[in-house]
Amino acid sequence: MNYSVKQRFLRYVQIDTQADPYSETTPSTMKQLDLSRVLSEELTAMGITHEMTESGHIHARIPSNSAKQNVPSIFFCSHVDTAYDCSGTNVKPIVHSNYQGGDIVLPDDEDQVITMEKFPELKDKIGEDIITASGLTLLGADDKSGVACIMDAAYQLISNPEIEHGDVVLFFTVDEEIGRGVVSADLSKIKADYGYTLDSGNLGNLEYENFSANSFKLSIEGVSAHPGYAKGKMEHAIKIAADIVSALPKDSLSPETTSAKQGFIHPTNISGGLEKAEVNFIIRDFDTSQLDNHQEVIINTANTILKDYPNSSFTTEVKEQYRNMGDVISNSMGIVDTAIQAMKNVGITPNIGSIRGGTDGAILSHKGLPCPNLFSGQHGIHSKLEWTTVQEMQKAVDTVIEICRLTEANA
Repeated sequence: MNYSVKQRFLRYVQIDTQADPYSETTPSTMKQLDLSRVLSEELTAMGITHEMTESGHIHARIPSNSAKQNVPSIFFCSHVDTAYDCSGTNVKPIVHSNYQGGDIVLPDDEDQVITMEKFPELKDKIGEDIITASGLTLLGADDKSGVACIMDAAYQLISNPEIEHGDVVLFFTVDEEIGRGVVSADLSKIKADYGYTLDSGNLGNLEYENFSANSFKLSIEGVSAHPGYAKGKMEHAIKIAADIVSALPKDSLSPETTSAKQGFIHPTNISGGLEKAEVNFIIRDFDTSQLDNHQEVIINTANTILKDYPNSSFTTEVKEQYRNMGDVISNSMGIVDTAIQAMKNVGITPNIGSIRGGTDGAILSHKGLPCPNLFSGQHGIHSKLEWTTVQEMQKAVDTVIEICRLTEANA
């Protein structure tokens, strides 16, 4: 197969698409549209009918070439934006051809070193072509590897009409990294029965469960007084906030003390002053019913702390962010089985896991479009040590094409 995924990926990562969680626009950064426009141009060149919305979402469709009338319509989804945790400006991708083991020192900051100790999966990448950034930025494999894989798969389907398939929909989103990926998208444009996001890590990864997620805001009302005459009067809102955060469990219920399917409480921001302060949290658990219990931990902790501040008070605000897609996909396990068989057919050992986070697929699943998550070769995401391999992305392309073929064959 004449793959185009490497060239596409190297082109895409050099386009800055970093999202901004504090922006109120859609997309949160207009530079995300730069990549959406490139994708639109490439789809046009391939002769694929598509639409790019004002917000940067792209809906494309490859019509069925099957003689069968009952082939399910499937979609593949990835996001163009990169995380706000690490700079995505002036990404300089480097291809380390025929990796033979050992450390990979990134040239623009030699303190940034990709090692087998940090990434044990490197031992399985001997002989592969590893792509990194230069040490000053993230790479953008999350999720431009997914974008490149879907675009190459589309190219292969168009170029090889002997591969029989039903309708195949391509769906590219913005602002996934800040939880808004499909919030503003017109999902009626997808017109598919189910789909897959390509937004996971190592070769063979397949996930159909993820965290359920809430945001939780604790607003504290303290008591102001002149600092020179504050004895017995002042109740400092910032100090109350600090006491509450400090009193939360230290050996459990935090990202740094949990793994697998354990949930957590995570303070993300403290702001305010003497009289008023806010603490923002994210609440996560695979069991949606546990979110209320985790929030009660914060409330009970705040009530205990405020016994020492009798004239102060607090209020709370909860917002649903996303829910466990497993609650939906458990009723549609055939789509998981198809992905497993597709990977086996192209020589991949499936690795079934769960996402300690969320994807666009979680929101899509709960909107009626079951959508498990497939590997696209992401490692060290949201950091300067991010990397991928050409061969992993090529295998992801093979998997997408085989899913399309199997879906048609099994119809």
